[in-house]
Amino acid sequence: MSGVTLALPVWQHPEFRRGAREMTGIALGLAAWGLVTGVAMVKSGLPIPLALLMTFVVFAGSAQLASLPLIASDAPIWVVWATAACVNLRFVIFSAGWRPYFGHLPLRERLLHGYFTADLNYVMFMRRFPEPKPSADQGPYFWGGVAINWVTWQAMSLLGVALADRIPTAWGLGFAGTLALLGLTGSLLSDRATWIAAAIAACAAVAAFALPFKLNIVVAIAAAVAVGIVLDHFNPFTQEKAAR
Repeated sequence: MSGVTLALPVWQHPEFRRGAREMTGIALGLAAWGLVTGVAMVKSGLPIPLALLMTFVVFAGSAQLASLPLIASDAPIWVVWATAACVNLRFVIFSAGWRPYFGHLPLRERLLHGYFTADLNYVMFMRRFPEPKPSADQGPYFWGGVAINWVTWQAMSLLGVALADRIPTAWGLGFAGTLALLGLTGSLLSDRATWIAAAIAACAAVAAFALPFKLNIVVAIAAAVAVGIVLDHFNPFTQEKAAR
């Protein structure tokens, strides 16, 4: 049976369907987030061709929303790049988390995985495969989630670009995406260590809120990672596993 499953094209694999199905359950929040990003690009004064290019090339809502006011105010390009890089530093954490699963793949495939990486499919993937070791089911599940995540985002972002003059940004639709991400994050808080790391990250983000370019996000990530490393070091189960 397993030999038959492995021979299937990725889109016919049961895990592909599962990944797509589970991502569909949270697509509404993602759609709202993509819609408001498309609207914001046009309302910030970005020409439609550049808005379309940004949608397909950047594919990172938080970085897009953070950089748009800077572009509109004619900020130096290095400031725009630095802001986008700081906001997207969390993808370094995602990359490190995915390394045990996809680190064995050729560079071309890893780069392709990197482009399609997003907050929601990372959270869903880690909830589905908590054990950090590769298996034949992980690739199809990843691409199943991507099929919904990427298509939903691009379709709604393009719709936002097209209807920018009719959709007011005051609707605050992007908050729906944030709520979806918060709900998924809450489902991962399964033990005391993750609760502590999440609480420290939240406190750090609030304490550093006054920092420019949304650097409080970077501070929160760094604080959570540091606390996680310390707690993992003093975890008796982790120490016993390392000793083996």
